[in-house]
Amino acid sequence: MNFQKVRLSAGLYFVATPIGTARDITLRALDVLASADMIAAEDTRSLRRLMEIHGVPLEGRYIQAYHDHSGASARAKIIEALEQGKSVAYASEAGMPLIADPGYDLGKEAAEAGFTVTCAPGASAVLTALTLAGLPTDAFFFAGFLPNAAGARRARIEALRDIPGTLVVYESPKRLAVSLADLSLVLGKDRAGAVCRELTKKFEEVRRGTLGDLAEDFQNRSVKGEIVVMVDRGHSPTVNESDVDQALMKALETHSVRDAADLVSEMFNLPRRPIYQKALKLGKG
Repeated sequence: MNFQKVRLSAGLYFVATPIGTARDITLRALDVLASADMIAAEDTRSLRRLMEIHGVPLEGRYIQAYHDHSGASARAKIIEALEQGKSVAYASEAGMPLIADPGYDLGKEAAEAGFTVTCAPGASAVLTALTLAGLPTDAFFFAGFLPNAAGARRARIEALRDIPGTLVVYESPKRLAVSLADLSLVLGKDRAGAVCRELTKKFEEVRRGTLGDLAEDFQNRSVKGEIVVMVDRGHSPTVNESDVDQALMKALETHSVRDAADLVSEMFNLPRRPIYQKALKLGKG
């Protein structure tokens, strides 16, 4: 028995649960689950099983279901418990609550009503995948799940094309192949990526390569489990300053300074303002 019964002050406690291996839970998370006056969960059966594995007894408490389809009535029960001065623990099915999981409306309403809202952090598929993918981690953008429909999916990917960081999305096994194909089509087949599957579980798999190679690898392959797809940021080709100067001088022969700056900034995909300043100097020369 690795948990402790502690006295929790009234408030809402978001509790992170393992994304795979059951032992990837913090001792504090177990303390909160053992001590909260009320427990709520996205999936009551999986949380009950997790508590059984770690020997955390319910002791007369029941687990309130709260998920995408439970609606305002379930949320009202939790808010009512908070109004009565109780401590409430809420856990998503796997990973950090609210990260592509329910709980946002609950946390927002509780905070706006003046109740304490805090978190017992832990496992996260996003951060685990970032650690394993071999892609830059200095900046990243989590885009959740891509749309189901092909047209909407490609439009969403196009909108994410120039994100200045590693792109992270969740995907289902059924849509993995088509999503990789669309990522390759829209972002370019030579862009680096990674597919992380079943993280922390027995059949954990990390595949790295270009989007084109990954799309081909998974085209006719049947896969199972939870999947995180990651894509490297776009890398603009290095621009030689002398090439910019030469292009500006040529453009200035037949265009105004303003038009020449517009033309060259678009040609090299560079910010307009410094190009305009350079054009002014060249035009006076």
